[in-house]
Amino acid sequence: MKRRMFLIQSGAGLAAAALPALGQKASPTGGAQHRQANAAAGAHHRIVHPGVLQTRADLEFMKAKIRAGEEPWKSAWQLWLTGPVASLDFEPKPFTHVIRGAYDAGDKGGVEIQQSADAANNHVMQWYVTGNEAHARKAIEILDAWSGTLADFFENDAMLLAGWTGGQFCNAAEILRATYPAWSPQSQDQFKRMLLTVYVPLLRMFYPEANGNWDAAIMFTLLAIGVFCEDRNLMEAVYRHFRLGLGNSGITRYVYPSGQCEETCRDQGHTQLGLGYMVNTCVIAWNQGVDLFGEADNRLALGIEYTARFNLGENVPCYGKISEGSRGRFSDIYAMVLQHYRYEKHIEMPYTEKAAQMVKRAHSVATMFRGDVGGIPVKLKPAPAASTIATSAGAQAIPAGSPAAAEIRVAPGESIQDALEQLKASGGGTLRLGAGLHVLPSTLRMPSGVTMVGTGIDCELFLDPATRGGEAAILNAEPDMHDVGLRGFVIEGGQAPAASRDPNSDVQRRRLEHGPIRAGIFFQSDGKSLMRNLRLEHITVRNCTYNAVELFGAEQVEIVNCDISASGGMVPPGPGKNHNLKMNHIARVVISGSRFADSMWGHGVAVIFGHHITLRDCEITRNALDGVMIAESRQVTVEGCLAEGNGGAGIAQEKWMDGDQGVATRNNLLRNNRAEG
Repeated sequence: MKRRMFLIQSGAGLAAAALPALGQKASPTGGAQHRQANAAAGAHHRIVHPGVLQTRADLEFMKAKIRAGEEPWKSAWQLWLTGPVASLDFEPKPFTHVIRGAYDAGDKGGVEIQQSADAANNHVMQWYVTGNEAHARKAIEILDAWSGTLADFFENDAMLLAGWTGGQFCNAAEILRATYPAWSPQSQDQFKRMLLTVYVPLLRMFYPEANGNWDAAIMFTLLAIGVFCEDRNLMEAVYRHFRLGLGNSGITRYVYPSGQCEETCRDQGHTQLGLGYMVNTCVIAWNQGVDLFGEADNRLALGIEYTARFNLGENVPCYGKISEGSRGRFSDIYAMVLQHYRYEKHIEMPYTEKAAQMVKRAHSVATMFRGDVGGIPVKLKPAPAASTIATSAGAQAIPAGSPAAAEIRVAPGESIQDALEQLKASGGGTLRLGAGLHVLPSTLRMPSGVTMVGTGIDCELFLDPATRGGEAAILNAEPDMHDVGLRGFVIEGGQAPAASRDPNSDVQRRRLEHGPIRAGIFFQSDGKSLMRNLRLEHITVRNCTYNAVELFGAEQVEIVNCDISASGGMVPPGPGKNHNLKMNHIARVVISGSRFADSMWGHGVAVIFGHHITLRDCEITRNALDGVMIAESRQVTVEGCLAEGNGGAGIAQEKWMDGDQGVATRNNLLRNNRAEG
């Protein structure tokens, strides 16, 4: 599917630098007080007009530079005047029903409405710079044509096309209303009616189920409509969605603590598209006195630096297989980002600065940033830093540990279960897995006294669904299993081991699966015996529709530097019952340096009937429910963890009967979670 981006920005709302910037950071306890204060302040703040992508001060600055013939504004303006939409001969071709399926299938009106949105902005800018009223009348002609015709959007790309075009139309209309008195009230009302009866009903519920660039575009358009129509409730809904949106939507959902983006493993074009619409949304908010740019410690800046760094040819850390698709093709998003963070907030943005210079065909107004007209300090604040929590979680390229003196080696295609039985018969030992894909015909049954070691990220276990050989990749062979270690490999819980063209769509498909059950590690005693001395280290377990890892009836457990994520679907017993890590009737457990992210319908970590449990230095993010849920447990400590972007609380306690005792939380960073904890 083609994604187009029209970034018309003369300085990220630079006139708003004098306005109070509200709520630059979420509170460390979950953000509720911060959000309430920000909302209250925003509700009483005067709505600025024009105030979508440009304020009047931005427009005046742009006009002065162009008329003075200064570079780079002069050349950028000449670029702006090229192309068919810049001509007064442009004729809008409105459709009553705009229809487009996935990947442009059956397009009827999709191209035309995007061209018209681009043209309306182009002619508004020409009107403002030149004073030629013919361009103002052309912009009105375009707005009238569509607002008097458009009734709805249909099929797969309906919300996407609306998100791409509504904000663009609003930007043109904002400038027209503020600068061209001849725009009639009747025409303005007709345009407003289109926004409120066609665009808003379609977009108001957002669409976090889609790839994140969709909701980014939707937020841009809804916030622009809120400004044009002076609908404060709509504006506040967008602010909240930007901070706390679920699925693939909110800022801590789209940009991870490392800077990796939700679409990084898809391709770089869509990643930059999503970031660009996030930027547009932040620009409008900034023009209205609300600082979304600063949310989650300038998380947007972190994502853009990460993306620029990768596209400039450097290596970046990534969970999953990073896509090379469209690498090195720079979208026109970097100039306005540089303007805001470097020249307004005085934050160093080295990769963004280099990327801005690599844009080969910048939209003219997007390049017209003001630079350091107000002066910047000699020493800038450091660039936004990636989180240092759980940075080595999961299977790594070179796993920890030295080869054992006595061991059995198993290459892909050879029987792992046979090797386990040999070790069991000899009283235990080490099983070393060779690099590659190990397809399991049936569930592995782990005996006591065995350590199974892989070669790291290139060693993957996959339970073949075609053989119907079980639901979990690994089970305990005895109810009192003891002295077992798993280290240095991946367990893939999906229906196929191959990387997808669109991994985010795979996640959404898996979210809706009612079957089959696919689990990773399932160690469960019979309730009479206890399993003891279990250690998981540098293990990745992902994409399971059931619990990725479940422990029942175990003590003396260590989970070290593991990545247990993207699991916990709606398969029986149903949504909210399956999690990334579920621990029930467990004791003396230490979990450190690990990552629990993106549980589809459950918690990141569920602790039930446990005692003497410690979670330390873990990333617990973007889970559908709570990051950590503790129930009927005692002496539980959560410290030094990052819990953000969760659908519930960062850390939550539930009382089912007796409640919890001795739960301690300290030095955790909790932010952008939808509930207090």
